[in-house]
Amino acid sequence: MKFNNKKETSFVPSIYIIIVAVFITNAFASLETKYDDVPFNYSSLIPNAIAVAVGIYIFIVGKSFDFDSDGETLNFKSNGLLISQFMHYREKRTEIPKSKLQDFRVENYLLYKRLHIYITSRNKIGYRHYKYNITFLTGKKTRAMKVSLAKVLEKNRARA
Repeated sequence: MKFNNKKETSFVPSIYIIIVAVFITNAFASLETKYDDVPFNYSSLIPNAIAVAVGIYIFIVGKSFDFDSDGETLNFKSNGLLISQFMHYREKRTEIPKSKLQDFRVENYLLYKRLHIYITSRNKIGYRHYKYNITFLTGKKTRAMKVSLAKVLEKNRARA
């Protein structure tokens, strides 16, 4: 099974443009409504604070995610969204044989979803732990990924 969340994350660059527009609009609005006795206009502080909070949230969760379980390996890839066509920043890539997968877990918070992968390693005693942000992955794709990883775990436990 192979999928990504490119369609779900296509709106993220437009959110950055809206945030910049809010800042510019509030800057011009605060310049025009300047009073002689009031040195600072606090009416632009709330929209700017909300825009900063939304911008930070989108920066943290705004990642593309690719999953591929075809063949003998499991491929997980996560990449940033803002300038990912030009530069691969915040890239995280894991390619493991299916036989090394020991466990997985999906944490689903209100506004954030995370995939935890646990694999065995020759170099480290115990498990290796990888975390992937899957916030913009649809529910249908998340369920399909869980089913695919559960099948791999079932085969690994049957071999052991």
